[in-house]
Amino acid sequence: MHKVIVDCSTGTITEVELTAEEIAQREADALAYAEQKAIEEAEAAAKAAAKANAEAKLAALGLTAEEIAALSK
Repeated sequence: MHKVIVDCSTGTITEVELTAEEIAQREADALAYAEQKAIEEAEAAAKAAAKANAEAKLAALGLTAEEIAALSK
C-alpha cells in the first residue's frame, strides 16, 4: 500500500510505502467504521420498527392514516 504526499509549496507529489504501523492503523480504522455503521443501521431499524408498532397501535385505537400522519409531524 502507498500514500501520496503533496507538497503544496513546490507542487511535488511523492508516493511512499505505508509502514506496518500505518497499515495496522488503517485496518483498525476500517474495522471501527464497519462496527459503528452496523450499530447505526441497527438503531435505525429499531427506530423504524418502534414507529411501525406505534402506528399499528394507533390504528387499532381507530385513528385513520391521515390522523396518524398528522401526529407524527
